[in-house]
Amino acid sequence: MAVKPIVAAIDGSAEALRAVGWAVREAVLRDAPLRIVSAAALPPRMSPRKDAQGPSTVAEIVTAERDRALTAAAERATAIDPDLLVSTDDLTGPVAEAVADSGAGASMLVVGSRGAGAFAAMILGSVSRYAATHAPSPVVVVRDDAASVQQGLIVVGVRNPDDCDAALTFAFEEAALHNAGLLAVHAWQADHRGLLPNEDPAPGSETGQEGAAKRLETLLAGWREKYPTVAVSQEVVHGHPGRALAGLSSRAGLVVLGRHHPHPGAGRVVHAVLNHAHCPVATVPTARPGQEG
Repeated sequence: MAVKPIVAAIDGSAEALRAVGWAVREAVLRDAPLRIVSAAALPPRMSPRKDAQGPSTVAEIVTAERDRALTAAAERATAIDPDLLVSTDDLTGPVAEAVADSGAGASMLVVGSRGAGAFAAMILGSVSRYAATHAPSPVVVVRDDAASVQQGLIVVGVRNPDDCDAALTFAFEEAALHNAGLLAVHAWQADHRGLLPNEDPAPGSETGQEGAAKRLETLLAGWREKYPTVAVSQEVVHGHPGRALAGLSSRAGLVVLGRHHPHPGAGRVVHAVLNHAHCPVATVPTARPGQEG
């Protein structure tokens, strides 16, 4: 079976180039090819320029900037690892949707946390955030000056054991690749009674932090057997999950979250972590009923 590529979406900004560096390190570890993509969007209020020495229309200017950004990103990637197989591709259509769709068939899509490159085609307030919540593949949003996963710890948020397999698989595979430890975190609030699944407690059963900790330990037992080389720890905290995970990110190299969770608050957790995390954040799609994977 062919190795799935890693896709890095760029916009010509320094932040995007840092994301390319992160993607290169992942591609090398996975022995995977790297595909660098960019979309040329017409920025608002941009006026046509008459220049006999260069492009004469707004569309040509933006396209030329995109092509230069792709070339610079490819050069950055090959400078980091000359043996890496690198390709570039320009995207068409609405930018946010095009970037999100570029992750189809990839092991992950890597984006910077904010853009504002030379042609303003990707700004996290819109494009990267959209990709992180809609792409068909896992998406890694790389923060400013983010440390690599080799910092030694991956944090994964666990809410419901019935639909966390995708996030746990991604987190454990990353931990195994990077020889990193893994911290599984469940945050509970009083109104949720500290339950991992959406279930009612049986008479005499434990609830609250102690009960949640035991259920989390039971959930992780199988994963410890599957990934015996990964040092696994767990933490159950009382509080808002977004704030808890953002706080724990200060000592992590990567935070992993599941998305497409049926619980209405799951999207708010993802956005809270994307806004406040101190390290790269991976959002992993969870299969919906009737879907595979």
